[in-house]
Amino acid sequence: MIAQTPEPPYYAVIFTSVRTAVEDDYQATALRMVELAETMPGYLGHESARNELGITISYWTDKASIRAWKQHAEHQIAQERGNKEWYLAYKTRICLVERDYDQTTYKH
Repeated sequence: MIAQTPEPPYYAVIFTSVRTAVEDDYQATALRMVELAETMPGYLGHESARNELGITISYWTDKASIRAWKQHAEHQIAQERGNKEWYLAYKTRICLVERDYDQTTYKH
């Protein structure tokens, strides 16, 4: 689903990754991170897609909310496992969304 975000400005955190073949707890941890992020102040939603390259974009009200998410203890454990086990490469980008627009009906 496409995340329903408020009127800009707000922030987007773009996490792009290339996975290893290790699956040990990856899916369960990814689902837990979504559940946890949804409880964080300032969280607005997320979108995710994966083929050879994975891209997850999470949306936040402000930079303080993003920092709090990055520093959350359970998220830090997942980040460490990602560095050691799950990702061959990754990049995180933090962007200010100044404008957005959409098509509200799906075309068939």
